Amino acid sequence: MDTSSKIYIAGHKGMVGSAVWRALENKGYTNLLGKSSKELDLRNQDEVMRFITEERPNVIVDAAARVGGILANNDYPYQFLMENLQIQNNLIDAAHKHNVAKFVFLGSSCIYPKLAPLPLKEEYLLTDSLEPTNEWYAIAKIAGVKACEAIRKQYNKDFVSLMPTNLYGSNDNFDLKTSHVLPAMIRKFHEAKLNDNADVTLWGSGEPMREFLHVDDMAKSVVFAIENELSEHLYNVGTGTDITIKELALTIQGIVGHQGEIIWDTTKPNGTPRKLLDVSKLNQQGWQASIPLKEGIAETYQWFLEHIEDIKQVKLSN
Repeated sequence: MDTSSKIYIAGHKGMVGSAVWRALENKGYTNLLGKSSKELDLRNQDEVMRFITEERPNVIVDAAARVGGILANNDYPYQFLMENLQIQNNLIDAAHKHNVAKFVFLGSSCIYPKLAPLPLKEEYLLTDSLEPTNEWYAIAKIAGVKACEAIRKQYNKDFVSLMPTNLYGSNDNFDLKTSHVLPAMIRKFHEAKLNDNADVTLWGSGEPMREFLHVDDMAKSVVFAIENELSEHLYNVGTGTDITIKELALTIQGIVGHQGEIIWDTTKPNGTPRKLLDVSKLNQQGWQASIPLKEGIAETYQWFLEHIEDIKQVKLSN
C-alpha cells in the first residue's frame, strides 16, 4: 500500500479510529480522510453513498459503531442493533459499488457463542447461542462479518474483518452509564480516592475472566491488515492471555492509588464467564500484541488525568 493512498477512517474521532489514524500517520501515510458524525451521518445511506462517490478512497477502515457495556446494551437494544447495521451496511455497500480496493471491518469478540470452547477460534462463529447481555451489538457485527465474507467470496475483493478482544486506552469512554469495565473502574477508583478513599462497589463476583488489548496494539493490527493481503476473511485480535475481573480491579486500584475497600455486588450480572481469543491465525501472519496490561493501564490513567476536565462529569453510580 502506497503511503499516498487515500484512506478513509470511519469513526476517526473514537478510541479505535483515532488510534488507527495515529498509527497510520506514524507509518508515513499522508492522505487520511475523516468526517465527524455532524459532517456525515453514517446511518444515512444516501449521505454515505454520495460521500464515497465524491472521495473515491482506496481503503476504508470501519471503526464506527455504537458501543457500550452491559448496562448500555441492556437499556438500548434497538439502537445497538439497528444503528450498527445501518452504519456498516452503508459503508460496505458503498465500498463494494465503488470498487474500493480494501475494506477493513472492525467488530468485537462478543460475536462468539457465550459458552464456546476456549480459547475462542474464528470457526466457532454461529455454532451456539450468544451472551444475552450484548446480543444486539453482536448480531449486528456478525452481519457485518458475513457481508464482508460474502463480498470476498462472490467478487474476490479484499474485504477483511478483525475481531478485537476488550479494548482500552487513550480516548476511551469514561461515562459510567455507557462505558466498558476497565475505564469505568479507572473513574470509580479515581473518584473514590478523591472522596477520602471511599469504598468502591463493582458489579458481579469478580470471578469472570477477561482479555484486554491496548488500542494502540489494535491500531497496529489494522495497519498490518492494510499493508498485507491476508489469506482469510476473519481474524481475532488480542493478547492471548486473560485475568479475572477481581485481578483487574486490584491492578487498577493500585495504579490509581485508591486505599478503600472493594465491595462486589453479586446481585448484578457477571456477563460471559470467560472470554479469551485464539489469536494464532493473525500471529502466524506476522502480527503480535506488544503492550503489557499494567503498562497500558498506567498510560490510560495518565491520559484520563490529563483530560479529566473534558470528560463529562457523571455522578458515581453504585
